[in-house]
Amino acid sequence: MSDLDAKTNEHFAGFVVRKDLVKAVKGNAIVPTYVLEYLLGQYCATDDEASIQTGIETVKDILRKHYVHRSEAGLIQSTIKEKGRYKVIDQISVSLNEKTDSYEAVFDNLGIKKVAVDSDTVKAHPKLLVTGVWCIADVQYAFSEDARISPWLLESIKPIQIAKVDYDRYREARRSFTTDEWIDLLIQSIGFRPEAFGRRSKLLQLLRLIPFVERNYNLIELGPKGTGKSHIYSEFSPHGQLISGGEVSIPKLFVNNSNGRIGLVGYWDVVAFDEFAGREKTANKALVDIMKNYMANKSFSRGISPMGAEASFSFVGNTDHNVPFMLKNSDLFEALPSQFHDSAFIDRLHAYLPGWEIDVIRGEMFTKGYGFIVDYLAEILRHLRSEDFSNRPDRFFKVSEKISTRDRDAIYKTMSGFLKLIFPDGSQTEAEVEELLHLTMESRKRVKDQLARIDSTYPEVDFHYVGSDGEKRSVTTVEEEEYPQFYHLKPGLDHQAQEQTPVTAANNATSPEERNGAAETVLTSQPKENTVRKPAEGHFVFTENRKGVSYERLFGPYIEGASRIIVTDPYIRIFYQIRNMMEFVEMVIRKKPPEDQVNVHLVTGPDEGNTARQRELLESITTACTGTGVEFTWAFDTSGTAHARDIVTDTGWKIVLDRGLDIFQPPIKTEGFSLGDRLQDHRTIKGFYVTYVQMSV
Repeated sequence: MSDLDAKTNEHFAGFVVRKDLVKAVKGNAIVPTYVLEYLLGQYCATDDEASIQTGIETVKDILRKHYVHRSEAGLIQSTIKEKGRYKVIDQISVSLNEKTDSYEAVFDNLGIKKVAVDSDTVKAHPKLLVTGVWCIADVQYAFSEDARISPWLLESIKPIQIAKVDYDRYREARRSFTTDEWIDLLIQSIGFRPEAFGRRSKLLQLLRLIPFVERNYNLIELGPKGTGKSHIYSEFSPHGQLISGGEVSIPKLFVNNSNGRIGLVGYWDVVAFDEFAGREKTANKALVDIMKNYMANKSFSRGISPMGAEASFSFVGNTDHNVPFMLKNSDLFEALPSQFHDSAFIDRLHAYLPGWEIDVIRGEMFTKGYGFIVDYLAEILRHLRSEDFSNRPDRFFKVSEKISTRDRDAIYKTMSGFLKLIFPDGSQTEAEVEELLHLTMESRKRVKDQLARIDSTYPEVDFHYVGSDGEKRSVTTVEEEEYPQFYHLKPGLDHQAQEQTPVTAANNATSPEERNGAAETVLTSQPKENTVRKPAEGHFVFTENRKGVSYERLFGPYIEGASRIIVTDPYIRIFYQIRNMMEFVEMVIRKKPPEDQVNVHLVTGPDEGNTARQRELLESITTACTGTGVEFTWAFDTSGTAHARDIVTDTGWKIVLDRGLDIFQPPIKTEGFSLGDRLQDHRTIKGFYVTYVQMSV
């Protein structure tokens, strides 16, 4: 086990399970993950391998005997008849038969209807009246000569979920974990390997959980296919309900006027709308109107008395185009059905999760480590819904007073959700709060900026916060930094009249801040025809998860004309880091005139325990450069003093990087091809800064 796995088992014994066991027991059983983990939690919540293997066999045996496959429904029905009663695992729903004044259950997989249910069972489990609930149930068969009486009888029922959790113990145990460890534990609980994600990507995964910890929270995620957008809502929690965006009615979602029965929002913590996007789809205008009212006011009415509920909404769907296309031609909500591509609806969304930043799910992303039994974590998150952490950031930061009340509420609700997930014990530091506050404000800014494109009556807003030092800190979105030439265009207007070339923007800037921003635009945007960027001093910060950054754009203008370049980076050690060094050398080869000779010298640190392999790879760069006009040399800094990460040229430029050349997120080993492996512009970056300094030669 890893150190994190050992610590997790130490502090949460009995409430964690090895996540790869789900696949080991699932077989062809079409059941949600939380059902399987509930069973695994009963028999495999341990780190003892022998007990785990015994537990796996026990769970397999339970599924084999009691889980109902539709193809075997007749056999199970026969078993119940012959034995008189039998225990089954199935999805069960209940309805009231007004003609007989009795409750009747339907077993989805078993295929039986009109199963008699007593009133006490319905009162104890009201969700059965709204939608199917996975349960372990004892079913009896007693034939009657009276054709009006069903032979099926539900004797007992147990929804598959943990009955009770100790929240105080959970909060106390959180204090034994560092912030990084706790975030990784949550990522493993979702089922992913933390090493496969950067810090920002982990936080985006956790953003998907906020609807489970915040009441009346409205989240939207639009992005490419295959990124696991609906997984959280279908597999993660028994308190969430995933429905198709086009298959819900007002009575089903809100209230049935004929009998006064409340719909999904009254029984579920989260109602998620899958496949919500699709411009060709249509939606009932009355449904859209009542949704907008509920999202804004937490209540709804269908002509009778207003009713309140606390279910959060999550809208997930696929985008039709990539981000620059949407920004240039329409907006980031372009994929929504026309009835929902409405400023009043969009303004009620608390956060927009940029699905294009989430990697397509691959097999190597799944963890074999320990995580919370999802049902245990679901109960914890449900408990947290009753708490409010939104005022915690006020100890350190002040959100701009210029933003609207709706913007402020959205920011505070998202912030409260993040703090509940990561710091339930209140242990957050100022730096940790700032990291979350920036992401939170960005998630709302993405909504507001698109509203300004869709509806001209919405003004552009200056999203910023003020630190304890009184300094104003502006917030931008990643796509705003990545595509500045498109981000602020107004669709439908003359693009040429709106655009200002990066070079012109830099020349017209009147303040240091404007020059700094314009310089970064020059640095990172696609250059226009006949524009040439000259090297200039400056300091630039790049946000994690953006693309469009390459060594050529960062360093190209600064190494031109140099005959000697010294790269100091103590962490050119493992393969992908040495590959970065090779790509830097390739960039030098492309930039220099064929007749020039350039020496590139690397000073790095030894990879203790694997130095031989490191030497072999570095020497391979030297060999590869033979005959190119570039000589590559390298040396270990054995004194251990080379903590700096910079590039110095004999033309007088010094480039300081806090991460050295390691600015790209490490690749995940996989078969097949990836543009990110071939082109740096298509590679996702880590967060880093670069400073250009002109020295005397």
